[in-house]
Amino acid sequence: MNSLAGKRIVLGVSGGIAAYKAVEVCRRLMDSGAYVIPVLTKGATRFVGRATFDALASERTQMSLFDEDNPIPHTTLGQAADCIVVAPATARVIGAYAAGISSDLLTATLIATRAPVVICPAMHTEMWEHPAVADNIATLVERGVHIVGPESGRLAGGDEGAGRLSSPADIVAGVTRVLGAGSGPQDMAGLSVVVTAGGTREPIDPVRFIGNHSSGKQGYAFADEAAGRGADVTIVSTVDRPGPPGATVVSVDTAEEMAAATTKAAADADVVIMAAAVADFRPIDPAGVKLKKRDGVPAIQLEPTPDILASLGASKPEGQVLIGFAAETCDVADNAAAKLNGKGADYIVANDVTAENAGFAHDTNEVLVLASDGRAHSIGLRSKRQVAQAVLDLVVADRDGRADVR
Repeated sequence: MNSLAGKRIVLGVSGGIAAYKAVEVCRRLMDSGAYVIPVLTKGATRFVGRATFDALASERTQMSLFDEDNPIPHTTLGQAADCIVVAPATARVIGAYAAGISSDLLTATLIATRAPVVICPAMHTEMWEHPAVADNIATLVERGVHIVGPESGRLAGGDEGAGRLSSPADIVAGVTRVLGAGSGPQDMAGLSVVVTAGGTREPIDPVRFIGNHSSGKQGYAFADEAAGRGADVTIVSTVDRPGPPGATVVSVDTAEEMAAATTKAAADADVVIMAAAVADFRPIDPAGVKLKKRDGVPAIQLEPTPDILASLGASKPEGQVLIGFAAETCDVADNAAAKLNGKGADYIVANDVTAENAGFAHDTNEVLVLASDGRAHSIGLRSKRQVAQAVLDLVVADRDGRADVR
């Protein structure tokens, strides 16, 4: 795919443990046809070697503000770039950029450019949640800087929380979206699209919950693709992650909250994409205080959660397209067909979450799409953004009434 063909991209890499992922970002940018110039901070070389980027990128790695061949490298880089992406972006680099402090080649280049900038934060949760970092991010967003991530997940030292660098696939998708490259025709312009993403959490007590392994990646891939095709996107999400530029993100935790938010957002939507993994059951009476092990094994009585997809199917406005999802472990086609027949959806997107490189948390997926008119479409293993593209191709073709639906 040459979606970034001809684009000159400065890849900034700063000194965090996630710097190793920048190698994959570089490779993916190159595979997309971009001309990549790596700029590393001194701290970055504590984690990755400049020789690796020398071998992969279009030009040798640059690090110094003072170059005998080019006395003003930051100006040259900033003026010639079509985009600057910083992955990972540490708290130091974010703070220096927000304050206009040009302490090294990377920050000087960021200040010396008028090209779009994509910042991909990565740091420990406590740092990401610090008010100073939050203020710096808000300042950059106000100035038009694009932010990709971070995600929640495993961090350095074995901790879990927000601050994990977004996947290389998501970063490159973000750059592609910002540059308006490879998005194809604006065939969803003027459409209102609602996407649900992530897994709901049903409380057992104030500490514990019933949940699932959904990362929200497929839902956000649909949001990115729909926004890239011109749609007005609303994301109802349990994931602490920004949506595409211009999208509305509604944060929820439980199935009840997701039902309320989705029902409200879907009332006037043209397309509703129910990609979230909604818990089927919840505790009837969650404890008000943390349950203690010394008190023995608790008896937790469950009740069904709201069936959001069935409710939306029963009240679907004329012309609205409703897409449901089925995460299965066996009999995928049969289970998907039963769900399609019972929920009032126009499509069911089903996948085997036990399949290699597919399902929860992966950057790739493999799905079967069943349509209410009996058609079946198999979408082989590919990136989740490409899965979203293929499914939305079906939706757009059907809305346009074309016979050559693929």
